[in-house]
Amino acid sequence: MTLNLFSQFSSPTLLGIPLIIVAMLTPWLLFPTPSNRWLPNRLISSQTWFVKTFTKQIFLPLNTPGHKWAFLLTSVMVFILGMNLLGLLPYTFTPTTQLSLNLGLAVPLWLATVAIGFRNQITASLGHLLPEGTPTPLIPVLIIIETISLFIRPLALGVRLTANLTACHLLIQLISMATMAMASTSMFVSSLTFVTLLLLTVLEIAVAMIQAYVFVLLLSLYLQENT
Repeated sequence: MTLNLFSQFSSPTLLGIPLIIVAMLTPWLLFPTPSNRWLPNRLISSQTWFVKTFTKQIFLPLNTPGHKWAFLLTSVMVFILGMNLLGLLPYTFTPTTQLSLNLGLAVPLWLATVAIGFRNQITASLGHLLPEGTPTPLIPVLIIIETISLFIRPLALGVRLTANLTACHLLIQLISMATMAMASTSMFVSSLTFVTLLLLTVLEIAVAMIQAYVFVLLLSLYLQENT
């Protein structure tokens, strides 16, 4: 039972080749390339509107030097969003349920924001480790706490994304198994669990979009502190 629940999170293989690479490349293959035509189609128009709206929302509070990250963070947003949504389809695999992948995205991006801060404004970056007006006896303790908090940030980014998607996938599988089990005993209860499954699927779609946005939003906040 436990093995069946968590087997959906193991990377599928074909002829000994892991298919996680295919799952990671699929969002880019489905994302259309912008066209130079005067009248683009509806899909490209919707894509352009989404990218412009997202970029304006994320980078409005940032300083001008932080706007250089627009292309990178928008690409990360589209990448995570595509993998999250495609992973909800039947017989698919969600790469963002793997902590290794999420940390592989979070750690380099977080480290880049920290490196930019220490390169451009080292005094302000070090000042974040010690709040102004701190009593002298508390200075060593606060420096240790703020340093630990700084290094926990990439771990929190990766674990948040992994935990939310994993929990929702497990709930969907548990309720779908309950629906199938109840179908032979009580159709009324089975119908109720099926309606619950539909509502949970809608919630999972919302979680997939929100978690992709939150991941990039937190990165933009870290960038705002260091630019």
